Amino acid sequence: MFEITDTQKIGVGLAGFGIAFLFLGMLLLFDKGLLAIGNIFFVCGLACVIGLERTFRFFFQKHKVKASIAFFGGISVVLLGFPLIGMVIEMYGFILLFSGFFPVAINFLRRVPVLGTFLNMPGVSRTVDWLAGESDRTTDYSTSK
Repeated sequence: MFEITDTQKIGVGLAGFGIAFLFLGMLLLFDKGLLAIGNIFFVCGLACVIGLERTFRFFFQKHKVKASIAFFGGISVVLLGFPLIGMVIEMYGFILLFSGFFPVAINFLRRVPVLGTFLNMPGVSRTVDWLAGESDRTTDYSTSK
């Protein structure tokens, strides 16, 4: 098993607080202060978890330039005071940047006891498979005996 450093533990906490502030900012009708704090915490937490060099390499890869510009541009628009427009731009960049992690996250969530049962239900399973990009995973319930 691998060792988790104190910096990585702090990073997980910062990223968690960032996600919580982002959720709370959207819940409170796109409060620009909460969204700005959430964005800063999330990016700082990500940098602490994977390290500064790997963070820069992740965001500034040649094939992720469009996604990084949208993500950081959205953060900038939120900081300038236009939270709704900024969050739309930021979500587009987030989806482009982190879409490779969705299948891993969804497969992990399917193994969580109560949530996994819900995610494997027939109607929900198709939607989750589409989100994860697993169109080849088919479940035929008519042939089961």
